Amino acid sequence: MFASPAASQSLGDRFRSLFGGKPEEPAQGVPPPAAEGESDLTCPPVSIRAGASTYAVAAPGKQPIGNDLRYQATITRTARECTKTGDQITARIGIQGRIIAGPAGAPSSVEIPLRVAVVQGGVQEKTIATKAYQTTVSMSEDGSEPFTLVAEDMVYPVPPGATGDSYIFYIGFDPQALKPEPKAARKKK
Repeated sequence: MFASPAASQSLGDRFRSLFGGKPEEPAQGVPPPAAEGESDLTCPPVSIRAGASTYAVAAPGKQPIGNDLRYQATITRTARECTKTGDQITARIGIQGRIIAGPAGAPSSVEIPLRVAVVQGGVQEKTIATKAYQTTVSMSEDGSEPFTLVAEDMVYPVPPGATGDSYIFYIGFDPQALKPEPKAARKKK
């Protein structure tokens, strides 16, 4: 699934209008104001999944280190907004980051694979919902480009009782999201 910006707004403007604030203000951890009648709605915090905060890509057959690094992406800022409709919660998760070209040289455009998951934290974490996203970024000659993705369609059931207080939005890079879905295995005759 590809996330696309509104045609009339730049990605940065859409991110700021969706989650409020100026570019200098940190949006991470600031809950949006609750709409009337939704005061009991808890919008989980956003956390970058351990080990998924950086996405490094190398030339084919090489490791993404040293002179073999083509580009590296990092997540720099996040935001979220939740809306309750009946027994479902629709969340919008905003992710901003930067892609930097490496010594091996980045291609003219790169595919950035991201995953957003709603997880019930605790001793045994439980995944409530998860979704993969991709965004394409055109690289410039200076070798450093920002990227923004707003995942607007993360839907999950309203948590029972106070369990919503233990929910977390995990985000991170997911290289597996770039691979095509495996085809159904053929049956032997």
